[in-house]
Amino acid sequence: MEEGSSSVEMAGSVIAFKLKDASSWWQDINESPVWQDRIFHVLAALYGLVAAVALIQLIRIQLRVPEYGWTTQKVFHFLNFLVNGVRCLLFVFRRNIESIHPSIFQHILLDSPSLAFFTTYALLVLFWAEIYYQARALSTDGLRPSFFTINAVVYAIQIAMWLVLAWKNIPIAVILSKMFFAGVSLFAALGFLLYGGRLFLMLRRFPVESKGRRKKLQEVGYVTTICFFCFLVRCIMICFNAFDKAADLDVLDHPVLNFIYYLLVEILPSTLVLFILRKLPPKRGITQYHPIR
Repeated sequence: MEEGSSSVEMAGSVIAFKLKDASSWWQDINESPVWQDRIFHVLAALYGLVAAVALIQLIRIQLRVPEYGWTTQKVFHFLNFLVNGVRCLLFVFRRNIESIHPSIFQHILLDSPSLAFFTTYALLVLFWAEIYYQARALSTDGLRPSFFTINAVVYAIQIAMWLVLAWKNIPIAVILSKMFFAGVSLFAALGFLLYGGRLFLMLRRFPVESKGRRKKLQEVGYVTTICFFCFLVRCIMICFNAFDKAADLDVLDHPVLNFIYYLLVEILPSTLVLFILRKLPPKRGITQYHPIR
């Protein structure tokens, strides 16, 4: 019995040592200025690459259909370029941003791309909702006003929270600001599930079997799944960020957490969606390619 007990104790000691070693490794990287710069520069490079891809795709679409104005597809790629380009610059100058005072300007700089990211993918939900409503012979008159109203409300609430934080840095206001972002992310996830799911089921029931239908079905299914989990993960991680100082994403000494977070909720989803939606529109006879009015 004594021999067995000592074996268990030894195994427990080994596990505890390994956990401590892993924790030390994480802490050493987080506290190292060299690793902080490396990780933030890698994030900047990845965001720059995604921004370049979005810009190239926007130029390709413009060259293919120059007769159309700012279509939904063009606006989507432009916003992707804008969001990822700004994120790239923010990570390049992350140390300078950390030294900005008052701290409200740090919040604005770090949170603004998240708002633009929401608008970018809400536009995709709007596009799918229009296709779904048109296919069901339903009126689409209220969709665009609803899109602009929702975005206006989201931006207005966030600006109000920034003004409160500018007036006085109240801890509860910081938590509420982060929880608001979490709620917006959950709302976006449900939007993809609702309209992406509806469009997917409608295409699945469509009687005509064709290569184009199968591709559109896969496109909607993949993008819906990716964006739903992207915004759901964002919601969960922001909730942790709001209540746990160890999960704070706005500080310089959490580069590993920043890398995991931004890779999962922005870089990887944007890359996959841009790849899936890489197909150029046909030159003529476009029925689903609507300009933004």
